[in-house]
Amino acid sequence: SRHILDMSYSRHFLDFQGSSIPSSMKKLVVTKLSQNFREAVALEQDSPVPLPGDGDLLVRNRFVGINASDINYSAGRYDASVKPPFDIGFEGVGDVVALGLSASADYTVGQAVAYVKAGSFAEYTVVPAKQAVPLPSVKPEFLTLMVSGATAYISLKELGELSEGKKVLVTAAAGGTGQFAVQLAKKAKCHVIGTCSSNEKGGFLKTIGCDHTINYKTENVEAVLRKDYPEGVDVVYESVGGKMFDLALNCLATKGRLIVIGFIAGYQNPTGLPPIKAELLPAKLLKKSASIRGFFLNHYLSEYKKALKHLLEMHERGDLVCEVDFGDMSPEGKFIGLESVFRAVDYMYMGKNIGKIVVELPHSVNSKL
Repeated sequence: SRHILDMSYSRHFLDFQGSSIPSSMKKLVVTKLSQNFREAVALEQDSPVPLPGDGDLLVRNRFVGINASDINYSAGRYDASVKPPFDIGFEGVGDVVALGLSASADYTVGQAVAYVKAGSFAEYTVVPAKQAVPLPSVKPEFLTLMVSGATAYISLKELGELSEGKKVLVTAAAGGTGQFAVQLAKKAKCHVIGTCSSNEKGGFLKTIGCDHTINYKTENVEAVLRKDYPEGVDVVYESVGGKMFDLALNCLATKGRLIVIGFIAGYQNPTGLPPIKAELLPAKLLKKSASIRGFFLNHYLSEYKKALKHLLEMHERGDLVCEVDFGDMSPEGKFIGLESVFRAVDYMYMGKNIGKIVVELPHSVNSKL
């Protein structure tokens, strides 16, 4: 049975410039489970453009976000029951080009929206209207807030117990989500320490308010922390894993809190988890009355809309830097088109990015937005 679509005016089925939506499109599909993204994922050239159902929007993607966990998804680590082939990509920003009858109560053709939903690595994605976020315009900066910004905001608010004067360590601080952890901790009047892999990244972190940057390629992070923060740090926002996790655990202050939002060091391993020296973990936590909390955005979706609204308002007021990295400095240049998603993922795992990695999807029809 076909979905009921609003046939009352035909422009619902046309992009807002008046040219027809094509019948086929390009998209990325996971064809075999592997943590090697290039092995797991294939570019399909002639995939049918999906039809929106009654409560859906058809979004023409203009910018899509790269996440460290794209590799976890292609490896099948999130849902063991899902078998290839399946669509990939978590978030996008674009224009509504068609919509169902119920969805037309709140949205119109030509509207700018952002969304978080599997299947964004495609020229067109069907998005339930309830999951879409209306935007004032199509800007890549909005994409930085959808997963990366929301992760930092909700985890620090719910688990961080930030207050004035607390010492907060952010690992991979110049990355997509680290940039927000730094800024939000500063807004809570904390003293912020950020680890990064280059002096250029350290310079960026200073511009967004980081009090103390540590280049782990040229400095011994543990020695620096022991010398400059003998009492330890109160909160760690940790996304690296492996040795960095051990180091973060050891530098916790009494009643310190370690928030685990990822372990990127292990995502490319077949087993996923990098080894940590956890044998003494109970003793270490007990000795300091410390705690470790895991954070996975999907478990906090009840807080998501409120968090995103706040982040969007902060950005609109100019209170939040949303750094986007289009790969202009990468060997083959800017990430344009779905073909460049593979390069963008490699770029992330080489640790080159400053801010959120975004891929632009050009369209032959020039947008009015």
